[in-house]
Amino acid sequence: MSGETDHVRLQQMMAPDLRPETYVYCTFQDHRLPDELSPICTFRESEGLTAIVERAQAVRAKVPFIFEAKLITLTVHSSLEAIGFLATISKALAKAGIPCNAVAAFHHDHLFIPVDRADDAFALLEALSQSHTAATA
Repeated sequence: MSGETDHVRLQQMMAPDLRPETYVYCTFQDHRLPDELSPICTFRESEGLTAIVERAQAVRAKVPFIFEAKLITLTVHSSLEAIGFLATISKALAKAGIPCNAVAAFHHDHLFIPVDRADDAFALLEALSQSHTAATA
C-alpha cells in the first residue's frame, strides 16, 4: 500500500494547491480524443469518453464543453485505500454550497470546483486543515 491512510494526518497535511488554469469537461461518443487535446484526465464510459482539458485547448479545438472549473490538488500523498477522506472534504464543501467533482489519482486527490467558487473552496480547505491541526496539537 502506498500513501497516507490516517484520516487525521490526511486532513492535517492536505496542503491544497489551487491551479490558475481553467478546466472543462468534454465528451466524445466515439471514444476518440481529438489530437489537439491533451487532457489532464480521461474516463471511458459506455456513453463516451470523458476528457477534462484546459479550456483554452477546447476552444482552440472547437469542441463543445461544460463545467468551467479550477483545479485544487490536495498535495498530501493519500492512499487509494484511505477511508472517508474525500467524504469529509466533499461534506465540508457541500455544507458551504460548493459543488465538487473529485478525481482520486495514484498520489493525490484532485477537486474540480466551479470557477466562481474556487477561492471559497480553497479558503475552506485551508481552514479545515489548519483547524484540524490546531485541534490535535
